[in-house]
Amino acid sequence: MKIAVTGGSGKLGRSVVRRLNDDGHQVLNLDRAGERSPGLILVNLTDYGQVADALLGIDDRHIGVDAVVHLGAIPAPGIVPDVATFHNNMLSTYNVFQAARRAGIKKLVYASSETVLGLPFDIDPPYIPVDEEYPARPESTYSLVKHLEEQMAIQLTRWDPRLSITALRFSNVMDPEDYAAFPAFDRDARLRKWNLWGYIDGRDGAQAVSRALEKAAPGFETFIIAAADTVMSRPSAELAAEVFPGVRVVKELHKRETLLSIDKARRMLGYAPEHSWRDHVEAGG
Repeated sequence: MKIAVTGGSGKLGRSVVRRLNDDGHQVLNLDRAGERSPGLILVNLTDYGQVADALLGIDDRHIGVDAVVHLGAIPAPGIVPDVATFHNNMLSTYNVFQAARRAGIKKLVYASSETVLGLPFDIDPPYIPVDEEYPARPESTYSLVKHLEEQMAIQLTRWDPRLSITALRFSNVMDPEDYAAFPAFDRDARLRKWNLWGYIDGRDGAQAVSRALEKAAPGFETFIIAAADTVMSRPSAELAAEVFPGVRVVKELHKRETLLSIDKARRMLGYAPEHSWRDHVEAGG
């Protein structure tokens, strides 16, 4: 396919662009910055005209795309003032979704966030492992936007039964060079309790995008995308009992199993994490 990836110069975006190119797709990176390259097109996602024009065609580059992967956003709360986060991220996502609809593009995959699950869990989660089945609990402006984006996608797919929009609720994205810091988390179980000790290797995040482009049916679905394990050396059941003693554990937890449930992604997308921080730190490379 010919695929437009917004935010392809970002941390997750670089892995996604690499994976989709390796899969044999033609990839266009729509981003506001990045090193000049054959696939990069500089686009301000808050400008609807630019977004629509970039998806419909650009002289000497392309005459339309088959699918859109939307990753371009301010990537976390607290980077800019809250109102700037809301204006940038909400408008960018509406522009991308609307421009794709007008261009007749029927497959969209985009970055939602683990934050809609209730991060930083100052209020206990309803149960552990958390999954996609309970209502969103945004606790920041950044997370509120992610929730509103999901609600928008529900309505857009209702309007057009042929449209497929997949929201991937990515955990904290990591690259191999980040893993040297992980052993220090063992000093205090509460250091990373804010996302139930979760993370996602960027390469596995890219795998999830690839699977969603291949497998997603018309309609809207959301999936938690995390690594198969936690950032901790201690068993997951022990962590849950210590830090969330009043929270119901709804399944047997095996060793260091993720507490951000990826069962739905495994079942419906064939998602299968291939990377762990332990391969880099404990094995020494």
